[in-house]
Amino acid sequence: MQGKPGISRARFLGMAAAVGGAAALPVGTAARAAASDGRTTPGRRGLTHRGVVYEVGAGETPATAWNARTMRADLRAVSRDLHADSVKVTGDGVARLTATAAEAAERGLNVWLEPTLGDVPEREILDHLAETGRYAERLRRQGAGVHLSVGCEFVLYVPGIVPGANAQERVEHLLEGDFDPVLMARRLRRFTAKAAQVGRSVFKGPLTYAAAQDEDVDWRLFDLVGIDYYGYFRRPSDYLRDLAAYRRFGKPVAVMEFGCCTFEGAPERGGMGWDVVDHTKEPPEIEAGVVRSERAQARYLTDVLAAFEALGLYSAMAYTFVSRDAPHRPRDPRHDLDTASYSIVKTVEDRPGDPASGVHWQPKAAFHALARQYGRARRG
Repeated sequence: MQGKPGISRARFLGMAAAVGGAAALPVGTAARAAASDGRTTPGRRGLTHRGVVYEVGAGETPATAWNARTMRADLRAVSRDLHADSVKVTGDGVARLTATAAEAAERGLNVWLEPTLGDVPEREILDHLAETGRYAERLRRQGAGVHLSVGCEFVLYVPGIVPGANAQERVEHLLEGDFDPVLMARRLRRFTAKAAQVGRSVFKGPLTYAAAQDEDVDWRLFDLVGIDYYGYFRRPSDYLRDLAAYRRFGKPVAVMEFGCCTFEGAPERGGMGWDVVDHTKEPPEIEAGVVRSERAQARYLTDVLAAFEALGLYSAMAYTFVSRDAPHRPRDPRHDLDTASYSIVKTVEDRPGDPASGVHWQPKAAFHALARQYGRARRG
């Protein structure tokens, strides 16, 4: 869980996708055309780091809440079964972030630590970043592989960049065009610079930021260009052309998130995949005509991962490991919320239909597909 309680990261993905064009912060068509014709250049091929996003929000029920025992079991699976060499630990709450980062480091995983406290005053966000960054530096000095991301898509999470008292209000202003794009860009750059300065002051390892695809970021502040990538193309060569634009900054490119939901046509929807759920109904309901497909999700993840490998990008983190607030209900497709989930495992209720039920997870086709590719890379 990230941002305002009750609004999941999956919903934020859609919000970012919906407002990206209106925000007028282009990496842009002209830049893409100038950057590359999509052909790779001589040199190293293949990613340096391959991993998955692991979220550490507080959760709203005992079944969805973070706890250390569950986290340890999950990270064991990330390392042993998914064959990932990295994990992006993201969310809010310094204790949850640092405990999870420590466990990941203990298991030999490269740690990408990303605090994402939102909807609080700017000073609190920066203090939360500083405390998390200091812990990241301690891990790094102990010999762990650690990267620090100063945050994620600030335009949605940080008050004051666009109008709105909370994330939901800010998104509504963006969708309605009720903002000044020039002022927004200036404020976004100002806060990103502050966050970078805080990150540098406490952490001496590689620094980045997880930007939406169309955010105009001053990448001179960072060691890595960090992108949340939810693009879709029918032709593999178009992924190469699209992604090559991010290399024009002359720095390694880290894909901080990539993925899609679990239904036919989900790859085309990208960050808007969550929007097939009608949240006005109780309980929330999947729209009529949506057909669950683990195969579609798995195919997209492996296709786009192949493009990352072909371009020799620095890293890629599949979004996301588990979504405990989106249970899989195979006997009730209209309420099978995992269909609209980006997770690579499906959450299963121990006692279906019981609100007090515990949950466990089972791997999806996407998990197995990524495990095969990650495993080959490890062996190679």
